[in-house]
Amino acid sequence: MLERQPILEVASLKLRPLTPEDWEALFAVAADPLIWDQHPAHDRWKEPVFRTFFDDALANKGALAVIDKSSGRIIGSSRYQGLNPENGGSVEIGWTFLAREFWGGPTNRELKRLMLTHALASINECRFAVGETNWRSRRAMEKIGGRLTEKKEDRGMAGSPSSHVIYVIDRASFAGGPLSLG
Repeated sequence: MLERQPILEVASLKLRPLTPEDWEALFAVAADPLIWDQHPAHDRWKEPVFRTFFDDALANKGALAVIDKSSGRIIGSSRYQGLNPENGGSVEIGWTFLAREFWGGPTNRELKRLMLTHALASINECRFAVGETNWRSRRAMEKIGGRLTEKKEDRGMAGSPSSHVIYVIDRASFAGGPLSLG
């Protein structure tokens, strides 16, 4: 079954399990309000709100620190969560954020390629829940071949209503899609 906290690497990035010692470096990235501007939790840049997010990431044991290999610094985070072993298996990839200096370039594509390659080697499908009005993330999902499948209403971490759309990338679409390794 899927190892949710692997160490994954390409030339520019390293992903490794998030640890409590990563708090300061990761909060330094997350404290930028523009990162969360279109996100349903638009106040996640505030320390108490981010602390809840960080603690949840550690508790769920699927969070990864994203490290820029050229500088050696943490530039963001992502997670594998909600592993479902039924029907060949599926997992949600999400809670991803990156320092703004890494927006618009290859970093998000490389991050998602690493995570998808790892996950789809042992399960059939990866899901991505994106805030319904988070147009930046929705465009990013479409660029990497995500297929829009549904809308869901749920409760955010603070208990407030939140509306998401779900994108899916499965093993077959990944093999020939824009992130494929071939």
